[in-house]
Amino acid sequence: MRLFVFLLFFTNALIAQEQVFYNGKIFTGETSQPFVEAVAIRGDKIIAVGTTKKIKKSISKNAQWIDLKGNSMLPGFIDSHIHAVKGGKTLISADITGKLPDFAFLKAFATEVKANGKAMNEGFFTMTGFHLGYWNNTTALSQIFDSPDFAGIPVMLVGEDYHTAWVNTELQKRAGIDPVFIQKLPVSERSLYGLDNQKRFNGLLREEAYTKIGALIPPYSDEKMMVAGKAAIQHCNSFGLTAWMDPTINGTLSTYKKLADQGLLTARVVGLIHVDPEPNTAATLQKVAELEVKYRSIPNLTLNGIKIFADGVVEFPGQTAAMGLPYSNSGQRGDLLFDPKDFANLCVAADRAGMIVHVHAIGDRAVTESLNGIEAARKANKGSNLAHSITHLQFVDPKDFKRFKALNVIASMQLIWAVADTSYTNLVQPYVAPSIYESQYPARSMQLAGTIVAGASDWAVSSANPLEAIYTAETRRGLTDLVLNANERMSRLDMLYAYTIQSAKALRMEQQIGSIKVGKMADLIILDRDIMATPVEALRDIRVVKTILGGKGVFVQQ
Repeated sequence: MRLFVFLLFFTNALIAQEQVFYNGKIFTGETSQPFVEAVAIRGDKIIAVGTTKKIKKSISKNAQWIDLKGNSMLPGFIDSHIHAVKGGKTLISADITGKLPDFAFLKAFATEVKANGKAMNEGFFTMTGFHLGYWNNTTALSQIFDSPDFAGIPVMLVGEDYHTAWVNTELQKRAGIDPVFIQKLPVSERSLYGLDNQKRFNGLLREEAYTKIGALIPPYSDEKMMVAGKAAIQHCNSFGLTAWMDPTINGTLSTYKKLADQGLLTARVVGLIHVDPEPNTAATLQKVAELEVKYRSIPNLTLNGIKIFADGVVEFPGQTAAMGLPYSNSGQRGDLLFDPKDFANLCVAADRAGMIVHVHAIGDRAVTESLNGIEAARKANKGSNLAHSITHLQFVDPKDFKRFKALNVIASMQLIWAVADTSYTNLVQPYVAPSIYESQYPARSMQLAGTIVAGASDWAVSSANPLEAIYTAETRRGLTDLVLNANERMSRLDMLYAYTIQSAKALRMEQQIGSIKVGKMADLIILDRDIMATPVEALRDIRVVKTILGGKGVFVQQ
């Protein structure tokens, strides 16, 4: 009798968990059947997909029917390259992302965040998200941050690219940057420090110089990192993100673990460990493997590979992206940040160990060398077809388009950047060949060549909202009316695939998530309208009504 009562209770509990979503524009992410009438879930899994009539026959009479009222339901959005917890730090600190250079505004904002403490951490003043146009007037920066108001306060201003920064005189002193230091630098490193016409340091730092001086800034406390982490997860869930790849998770692993331990990691996260290609490949990968084992049992968190920087950024004054043709102002071709032989050896070993290789490559020369390394892995490891990925891809040699499909390399693209706004018209266009400028972010060309294009934001570099990226990919237009090569526009439907099943492939999770299919996890989002019927200019106005992870609501629009 007791067994019967238990089974009855258990059966009724399962039945009570059944939900059917119907009467909406339901995008599945499955190319064989992109749209369906209804979806049924039980617990954390999808149990039926298809017509309303078919689903009625396969579920219990006690199922809860949820009317979508003509709005859209999609698989949860997946971001194939986002620094989520680091992005969360910008939500609780002093960040001016999206603000065009305005020194009057900057002075007022700096005064405000100094007073309210948002920019202060253990006596250091830090602001992030600086438009790179600010670096054209370091004298004006000095007038603000070397003034008596900032006496004795070390200041670092971080560029929106997170590859450049500016530091005031106080921080220069603490870092030991003076004329003697600059003079002793090897010629190869001197270009990382901004110099004025008299060869004096003007406070501007690039790449490794920024990283080195940035290490002097005190890290956030564990408590403050948790505040940032919670803010980040809520922020991402509000945009319908249910999974992502965090490609440089080294410094935020402990925060992710604490979030997971407290049941607050309401997303499926694949983390990659940033490494530098070196001759001792085995030692490098052994450390990654040990971390993977250490964090293996953490809910919703998987360590699945490595991230490598092939180059820097193309914008002036950085110009560290590795280009095939030289920059017109310097005659240089940027910086390839690895030895091709060491990189190839790393790719071979990582691929053999089943680790994802994910490469930051902006310039076309960096992309070519990244593909060369992965090609070496394909030749050495016969039969291996693990999907590796290259991210950013601002410039790609047309001869390389077909190599992505041939080598099974996914293009993780931040198409929210594919615009002709001032960052490009002022900081890129004057310094690269016209033909190269027009070929930026060749998403459509790569797709036509068979490349899998995955959606990505690189937040906090840009907005984490996939709908903003989908708008930009479809229009190639940003804040101005200028269009950046209309031939490379992506359709709305293609971008929905990019932010669902194709990003799931980049995370190596396409068997579990990324589409609405029987047996997959019930990771779903509901929008406030029909996304396919929405006029293009209203795409950015679409809001997520509800985000569901494993059958449970993790965000509900208020």
